[in-house]
Amino acid sequence: MDGIPPIALDAMGGDNAPGEIVAGAVLAVREHGVPIVLVGSPRVVSEALAEHDAAGEIPIVRSEETLTMEEGALASLRRPRSSIAVACHLVRRGDASAVVSAGSTAGVVATGKLRLRAQQGVLRPAIAVPLPTRPHPTVLLDAGATADVKPEILVQFAHLGVAYAETALTVADPRVGLLTIGGEAEKGNKLAKRAHELLAAAPGLNFTGNVEGHDLLNGVVDVIVTDGFTGNVALKTMEGAVRYAFSELRETLEGGRAARLGAMLQRNRLRDLRKRLDPEAYGGAVLLGLNGTVVIAHGSSTAKGIAAACVLASTLSRQCTVTHVGERIATTHKPHRLW
Repeated sequence: MDGIPPIALDAMGGDNAPGEIVAGAVLAVREHGVPIVLVGSPRVVSEALAEHDAAGEIPIVRSEETLTMEEGALASLRRPRSSIAVACHLVRRGDASAVVSAGSTAGVVATGKLRLRAQQGVLRPAIAVPLPTRPHPTVLLDAGATADVKPEILVQFAHLGVAYAETALTVADPRVGLLTIGGEAEKGNKLAKRAHELLAAAPGLNFTGNVEGHDLLNGVVDVIVTDGFTGNVALKTMEGAVRYAFSELRETLEGGRAARLGAMLQRNRLRDLRKRLDPEAYGGAVLLGLNGTVVIAHGSSTAKGIAAACVLASTLSRQCTVTHVGERIATTHKPHRLW
């Protein structure tokens, strides 16, 4: 991990801040060797570090304000000295290599756009989420950064997702699919139909056609493109379904002696399945298209999830993902005519 600036971790963002955030920072430093700088109230963060006998082990950068989980995009303007704003400023200044936050998604996206700015040619940033498919994760984007988009923006989302899949997941020539209500080209609303036409004609994209909701975990493509509204609904529906399935499975396996015996015999496979479907194991979502690496951890992240997010942010920084995204957009973006 030598040679790269530390990860700026928003210590005040998230449902479990600052306790689990600081615990995750300690875990990332001690077990994964990821350099961290915590951004937040020095008194509060110092007290949390002391609980792990880590006082003085991780640097702290002061912030004067905190974005609550209930605050939306406008909070980025109302709170210019928030912990997430200061973290972004550290990246922009070169004192940090990436930002990690479990705070309000709307607040993180708005602050990132304001402080780090979009890369040259990027029309809208997109949140990319890895779905637990085999043999490697499938990238879903946009998962909530931009609710209303034009078809041309979905094409650019595809390029963002391809750049991420190539760099972070080492997928060669990623297959791209458009999320809609049917496999046929003419299925979907006006946005989906026009986007299908543009994606099919776009140079540099291995577009394989439409995918449906039941394809999200099938691994039929490497990148799934949609608008932020649809992507966020699809993602949360899938997460809820997985939680429900595990809850039902737990009840079934605890329902009798034979079931408990069967669970014991299959405990390794069940443990592997749970780990593969655990959102915290993937480190969080990545906000693509900005002049800096931004990882958004789940709002309810525990220390394990925060540590995984820091490892992901460090990996993306070392892989120069932002640079790769910028290079791909530069070769595909056509400036809009002014007349």
